[in-house]
Amino acid sequence: MNFPATSTLVRVTRAAVFAVVLASLGCAGYRLGPTGGLAPNARSVQIAFFENLTKEPRLVEAVSHAFRKRLQQDGTYRLETAGAGDLVVSGKLKRFTRNGISYTLGDVLQVQDYSLVLTAEVVVTERATGKVLLTREITGTSTIRVGNDLASGERQALPLIAEDLARRATTLIVDGTW
Repeated sequence: MNFPATSTLVRVTRAAVFAVVLASLGCAGYRLGPTGGLAPNARSVQIAFFENLTKEPRLVEAVSHAFRKRLQQDGTYRLETAGAGDLVVSGKLKRFTRNGISYTLGDVLQVQDYSLVLTAEVVVTERATGKVLLTREITGTSTIRVGNDLASGERQALPLIAEDLARRATTLIVDGTW
């Protein structure tokens, strides 16, 4: 009888079993498909026009474009542009605010930098059942430095605000905590 060879074989077997168990535990939290609790048959999404309740023009186009772009980049859902998607994303653009965050030296009334905030109510509906899967207020923000023309600074910041809003909403739609 050769005990040292048997004990070595037992140690190697235990090590192999331990490695297999460790490797399988690494995948314990992995899930296939959408991770946000959406219906398992939802494969496509359609972006409906948002209602603009603000006094700021051109917001709807920027937000719709940003949503389409962000959902295409994410790739979890196929973007439906002509037909009807399994999920419909719609909502209302509720508030567009600008807040002074820094002022010029020597003149506390002249704003140098503004924080722009767009607040939207985003609604995700399952087309087949009409069930509302998500209703949430989401904000998009950006900061601009004001030169001589506040309007052109805001016009340049609109796509950035819309992109921030779309990024936050897409995260909720795809990975959501709802």
